[in-house]
Amino acid sequence: MALVALAYVLYLDHTIRSRFEAKRWSLPARVYARPLDLYPGMALSARQFAFELRALGYRRVADPAAPATYARRGGEYRFVTREFTFWNGDQPAHRAVVRFAGGHVRGLTNFSGGSLALLRMDPVQIGDLYPSRAGDRILVRITQAPSLLVRGLVAVEDRGFYHNFGVEPKAILRAFIANLRAGRVVQGGSTITQQLVRNFFLSNRRSLLRKAKEAVMAILLDLHYRKRQILEAYINEVYLGQSGARSIHGFGLASRFYFDRPLSRLDAPRLALLIGLVKGPSYYDPRRHPRRALARRNLVLDVLRAQGVIGTAEAAAARRAPLGVVPTPRPLTAYPAFWDLMRRQLLRDYRERDLRTAGLRIFTTLDPLVQAAAERALDREARILERRRRLPRGSLQGAVVVTSVAGGEVLAVVGGREARYAGFNRALDAVRPVGSLIKPAVYLTALRDPRRYTLATLIDDAPIRIRDPDGGIWAPRNYDRKSHGEVPLYAALAHSYNQATVRLGMEVGAAHVVDTLHRMGIERPLRPYPSLFLGAVSLSPLEIARMYETLATGGFRVPLRAIRAILDADAHPLQRYPLRIRQVLEPAPAFLVDSALEKVVEVGTARGLSHWLPAGLTAAGKTGTTGGLRDSWFAGFTGNYLAVVWLGRDDNRPTGLSGAQGALRVWGVLMSGISAQPLRLALPTGVDLAWIDPRSGLRTAAGCAGAVQLPFIDGSIPVGTTGCSGGVGHWLRGLFR
Repeated sequence: MALVALAYVLYLDHTIRSRFEAKRWSLPARVYARPLDLYPGMALSARQFAFELRALGYRRVADPAAPATYARRGGEYRFVTREFTFWNGDQPAHRAVVRFAGGHVRGLTNFSGGSLALLRMDPVQIGDLYPSRAGDRILVRITQAPSLLVRGLVAVEDRGFYHNFGVEPKAILRAFIANLRAGRVVQGGSTITQQLVRNFFLSNRRSLLRKAKEAVMAILLDLHYRKRQILEAYINEVYLGQSGARSIHGFGLASRFYFDRPLSRLDAPRLALLIGLVKGPSYYDPRRHPRRALARRNLVLDVLRAQGVIGTAEAAAARRAPLGVVPTPRPLTAYPAFWDLMRRQLLRDYRERDLRTAGLRIFTTLDPLVQAAAERALDREARILERRRRLPRGSLQGAVVVTSVAGGEVLAVVGGREARYAGFNRALDAVRPVGSLIKPAVYLTALRDPRRYTLATLIDDAPIRIRDPDGGIWAPRNYDRKSHGEVPLYAALAHSYNQATVRLGMEVGAAHVVDTLHRMGIERPLRPYPSLFLGAVSLSPLEIARMYETLATGGFRVPLRAIRAILDADAHPLQRYPLRIRQVLEPAPAFLVDSALEKVVEVGTARGLSHWLPAGLTAAGKTGTTGGLRDSWFAGFTGNYLAVVWLGRDDNRPTGLSGAQGALRVWGVLMSGISAQPLRLALPTGVDLAWIDPRSGLRTAAGCAGAVQLPFIDGSIPVGTTGCSGGVGHWLRGLFR
């Protein structure tokens, strides 16, 4: 028995030394946004550049000479960048002059007037990540901690800290007697060292066995490490509160969380409150239970006075002071929704043991300019829509995901109206019916068979009735409650005709549409029911972005990514699991669908975008509306950006908004506020253009009234021709419509 006990103690000793040493010295990973690359001709305004400089913390001075300083005169900026280590090497500080005019960079030179082809700014740091515990920290060295905090913790939590050997026998005996009398664990008697052991290695479950293990580990910890090392670890590890799903560990982070100040700037009453929270962060939460927190703080002040840590006058003045807690917790990161996505992809794309390395440098894809524009667009338009629709203030929620078309980089994620505060991430986790956003998959399935279907193929938009397996009848109707006769395929998609879409879906088969959706990037299981054709499937905005990214890239599956690179403490890149870019759709049918989605914006359900988009900014996209006007969607892309917007209510009540009336507005305002480039679809090999009469689906002359130029896969251009609109044939057909 003694040998077993000795072996177990040796095991605990090894655990203490191996795990504590790694955790104690783990430095937070620094997380950065994308660096801004400046070059002549780029679409960037002076206002946007000023925003970037503010985010970087550059100082405005009369004569910039030191790094991170700048001077401005009209549309000209003179600035000095910081030196920085990127994933592809070191970059020294640069002295540069940039001139803006008409929303573009019109000149980029050095201080001597020499032209610069490209200048990379240092990136904005968007947060710190404590890699060994996947939690947030603001690391505080014992030499940086306020003296009052160090002395106060010892006075309140463990007066014998500097003299005991990790445990306090008298306190343990008192707790043991109390627990025996109660028949359960009701008292702890833990020292600072025991509390640290519990936070680092053990659970909070109360049991006599756990207390015994805690005591043994505390003694071992005290044997191996100096008191200052133990106290430093305690200051950075102790649990002090909760912010949504994130735990507040350490006094450095708690100072920001409760007071929005660095720890070094806290006065006696605020430090006393933090010390008091150690006993029970939830019970004494100063925001939820201010009276309890005040009483606990004042008790701590009395202890500090009695122990000679502070004087009588200082204690009396501190007792009169208010709690000083800011009403709303400071966000742990300025971009919590993007941060959430980044965390998930870290664990997906990198080995966990690599992420435990101290001092990582994580370079993300976040674009602060795009993120800010997305946040503004969502909140502003939601407020306008609430007033117009007489919805309760704050009831309309939303989400936005913005990616780069070329590389699948996630540039912005907005998880809700209060974008800067952590909470439910609607962009990633709000799984809602998508309505007509699913329709491009139906048309793509058909267009993959050019012998049967082209964009000019006429589809009957007459009412349709489908019997389900239970004997019921499903009879979908169009949004406008009208039928439109025979319409060309491109028009059925552009105007989002439900009856024509269901008829087409039944012809190509639900199972084939499901296969197309999986090819486009939808990973969750889908049931091949006819209702799928009208979007009777629930997806998140991020999943929709993945689906439409496949269309925007012309049929290539590009994994959406939030991380560009990770460097270790020695500036060496971590090995990432390889990204697989695959062609999952044939270029020709993908191009045809993209062309039809352009028609959605030109003449279809999204034609209202012209109210927000600047002249010449072409785009493609699709509106989505669900039953009862509960969900409003728009997904679309320009030449360089893809964005998905969802609007709805968390309680799933109707909003009264279609996709065109709600989400479309947010999308348009967003794109008008960033450097979006026009969509220029490149005609792929094997596709030709022809002029078509949309009423007959036959070829016609370019100059004919109503003629539409459409792309066709080789061999599928209609053989028959018709005269110009207004001829006898069209006149006769008009009589019988």
